[in-house]
Amino acid sequence: MRCFPTAIPISLLALVVWPWSPAAAQQAKPSEKVLFEQVVELPSDKINAKVRRVTLPADFKTPEHTHAGPGPRYVLRGTVEIVERGETNTYGPGEVFWESGSPMRAETLGGEEAEVVIFELLPPQ
Repeated sequence: MRCFPTAIPISLLALVVWPWSPAAAQQAKPSEKVLFEQVVELPSDKINAKVRRVTLPADFKTPEHTHAGPGPRYVLRGTVEIVERGETNTYGPGEVFWESGSPMRAETLGGEEAEVVIFELLPPQ
């Protein structure tokens, strides 16, 4: 007849069980990175905040135009060239830019469509 220890030290049991605990795996901390920041003077204490997802076709070019509200724009995929206030800038996936509401033009580059999330700060309707 073999003899086995009748008690396993608690500290040893904790080392064996704890690292694989589902509760420990759920304690991961989220990470955060500021993508863009802009100080904005609002004309009113009420603003209509609108978020749109826009797909621009390949080889697409807008005429000069304005949007009703300024705000950040986030490029999900593709490459866009923005001409605003006499400046030309190119943005790709993961980049954010500020559109002031001034006359501007946009063009997709690279022969592929682009997808942009547009955040607009509009006057209330």
